[in-house]
This record gives sequence, structure tokens and C-alpha cells, in this order.
Amino acid sequence: MEYIACAITGHRPTRFKWKYNENNNGCKRLKRRLKEQFVQLYDKGVRCFYDGGALGVDLWSGELLLELKEQPEYSDIELVLVLPFDGHDRDWDPKSRRRLSVLRQHSTEVVIVGTAENSPVTNYRLRNQYMVDHASCLLAVYDNDRNLRSGTMQTVNYARRKGLPITLIHPDSAAVSYEIGIGLQNLTYTGVSWADKMGVYFRAE
Repeated sequence: MEYIACAITGHRPTRFKWKYNENNNGCKRLKRRLKEQFVQLYDKGVRCFYDGGALGVDLWSGELLLELKEQPEYSDIELVLVLPFDGHDRDWDPKSRRRLSVLRQHSTEVVIVGTAENSPVTNYRLRNQYMVDHASCLLAVYDNDRNLRSGTMQTVNYARRKGLPITLIHPDSAAVSYEIGIGLQNLTYTGVSWADKMGVYFRAE
């Protein structure tokens, strides 16, 4: 049986008002919203989640998914960690590196897409494209109005060009909106998920 897969993207801690303070109420609210969306996606058939292994949303999402996986009803969740190049965490603080190490140890699969011959910018772009290319939908912590140039924006726009349905979580308010994947003319709305709206499930490649 084939399940659909979801790619995850979002900003690093410096893009949030709370920075690295995960005890902040805003950060706690965002994590709750992420977990809610993971459960909704699971209920719609998603079993495989592609995570980019960056600080911030990627790290939080990976930890939340592993927490869910520990529960019997979600034990078949697969976490695929997609890294831009080996040693991308070399300059991280020790605590964050340990947290990523735990994700690597407990992930279903670790994929390293870049090479030493490429520039870091190229490797990050390849990482983002790999996740979208292997997914049937995208979950993004992203401010659709600010249009900040970032890897998150790059990933969202690539998913739009591919016509993927997208769940958007606002980085400040944690409000959720949805885009039905119809290419460059994505429809954005609130109140009901794309899966409920379309009434269909997208098969993973």
C-alpha cells in the first residue's frame, strides 16, 4: 500500500520573535499547531514526512514527529531526514547538534543530497527540491504576505510551481491557511484543509 508523503519547511529561529527561547508562549503555540497539522495529515493518509534538518521549524517538527511515532496509533510514521551536505551542523551549538543527532539516529532514513563540489547555496536548493519532488503536499511555516527571501520561500514557490497542495502556518499567529495545488494559480483559503476540500488523497511518488 502506498501512502502520501509530506515535505516540511519553515524558518530558522532568528526569523521568529522569540529567537531561540522555546519556552516562549508563541513558540509553544506554534509547536502545538504543528502537531495538530501532523495529526490531521496522518488522518488523511500521510505516513512519510520529509524534514530538512535545519535549526528551527525542521528540528522542532522532527522532534514532534518522533514523539507521535512513540504512540502506538502513530507507530507507522516515517521520518526521512534530508540534509544538504554532510556536516551542515558543524557551526551549531552543542545542544542543537545533539538534538539533530537524535533525529538522525531515530529517522527512518537519512538522505544527504549535496556534495563537497557544490556551493552551500546549491546544496540547500537541492535539498529543498528533493523534498518537494518526493512529496505530495507541503507543510510550511511561512508568512505569505512578507515575501522574505529565504529557503522557505524558495521551497514554497517550488511546490507551487509543481502544483502541490500547501498547508501554511503563520510564524507569528500560528493561523492556518491552505492552498489547493493547481500550479501558479493556487487558491488560498482558511477554515478547512485542502484534503477535506478536495476530498482526495495524493499518492506518493
